[in-house]
Amino acid sequence: MTYHPRWQTIPEMVCSVGDRFGDSEAVVDGPLRISYVELAHRVRCAAGAFAEFGIGRGDRVAIWAPNSAAWLIAAFGLVTAGGVLVPVNTRFKAEEAADIITRSGAKAVLVQNGFLGQDFSVPEGFPAIEITSDFLSSGRPYEARGLLGTDIADVIYTSGTTGRAKGVMMNHEQTLRLYSEWCDLADLRQGDRYLIVNPFFHTFGYKAGCIASLIRGATILPVAVFDVPAVVDLVESERITMLPGAPTLYHSLLAVPDKHRLATLRAGVTGAADIPVELIRRVHEELPFQTLATGYGLTEAGTVTLSRPGDSFTDIATTAGKPCDGVEVRIASDGEVLVRGYTVMQGYLDDPVATAETIDPDGWLHTGDLGTLDEAGRLTIVGRKKDMFIVGGFNAYPAEIEGFLLEHPAVRQAAVIGVPDERMGQVGKAFVVLHPEAKEATGESGGGGVSAPELISWSRERMAGYKVPRYVEFLDELPLNATGKVMKDRLQGLAR
Repeated sequence: MTYHPRWQTIPEMVCSVGDRFGDSEAVVDGPLRISYVELAHRVRCAAGAFAEFGIGRGDRVAIWAPNSAAWLIAAFGLVTAGGVLVPVNTRFKAEEAADIITRSGAKAVLVQNGFLGQDFSVPEGFPAIEITSDFLSSGRPYEARGLLGTDIADVIYTSGTTGRAKGVMMNHEQTLRLYSEWCDLADLRQGDRYLIVNPFFHTFGYKAGCIASLIRGATILPVAVFDVPAVVDLVESERITMLPGAPTLYHSLLAVPDKHRLATLRAGVTGAADIPVELIRRVHEELPFQTLATGYGLTEAGTVTLSRPGDSFTDIATTAGKPCDGVEVRIASDGEVLVRGYTVMQGYLDDPVATAETIDPDGWLHTGDLGTLDEAGRLTIVGRKKDMFIVGGFNAYPAEIEGFLLEHPAVRQAAVIGVPDERMGQVGKAFVVLHPEAKEATGESGGGGVSAPELISWSRERMAGYKVPRYVEFLDELPLNATGKVMKDRLQGLAR
């Protein structure tokens, strides 16, 4: 199938929504209701404000704020001014966010203070702009000229397959082509009412949510904090038809007693390495969804595979579907999933070494995930080459969490693994060895220096909630191999 681009850039697509969809609702955010005509105007005014602020083609600007209409207008206004979007995880503490803001070289940071009591403290030297202020409406309507589809549109930070967070660069063409196809495979239709619970700082929320909705003409209803009763109220009152999310979302919906309130739901999309088959069966039998697609993706390549309309229940429940058009998937000799095609990132920002380690000379992206392909080309993810685990849809990286734990004065060694959790899919469990002086007094959990609840509480003050270990077990020593590396398979055995 030959792809014929309708638009070259994201601003071109966004600024056309007024002509394409007129006065139909584009965004509903609490009492705020914006038509497509008005959204296009607000985006152009925001672009003017950014241009007057000094943001031009290729300038990076960070957004550290929850899902909202203002986030959308700010993000699309920024790219329409020629800027590059750098979304920041709202669950990050100030230190974590400062690292990304600083390394991205952002010219400014857009924030919304007061969210969940979070202090969005911007590092010194970076101008902070409140997205709830009058800034976004202060500019004259503007669209940058000369933007190309090959220009970088966003830098989304991920730890990728190893270590410290890295900025994944994607261009306009990649995103528009991939999420135009996503609309078809996910059965997103013009006039759909799309409740976006996935965070906008994540590819699933921003691209498979906001951008897909504007490509297709769906109404966006942003959700800043996932709360089951509030979501059910919105589904019922706003007649929601589209509701993608992590498996956690569907577990929550299955527990809703008054399922007739969910009657308008038609389509959903989910994905994870360990979706229980029973979950897919129950969703089909107990909820009104006509389609529930499953897929596989990563920040470095967007959506890689997705199930197809008409796939059997077994295929949807047990595989992540087939590769998207123009995307190749193969399994390396060691079982690693490799991806090649137009969707593969343009590289990690300012990190050619990590880029070369991740994309080989033949253009294959090494995902770090382990999988199999069946005869029909459907992918099944069977595990992770590295130790990453997924907590309620968020990637958690043991090395990063272990680094935080080692900052505690009583902790000498720490090793973190993911363990099964019925609601979140997986959660972290930390195995900790204390310094000798911290073990001198006997204590309930860890020998006096610190207890498990105290260490968990300490962690909550220093890292995003999904990274905080839910369990802590104290050991006299960690199991090490001959080269001194922690044998995490042994720890998994202990956890079981």
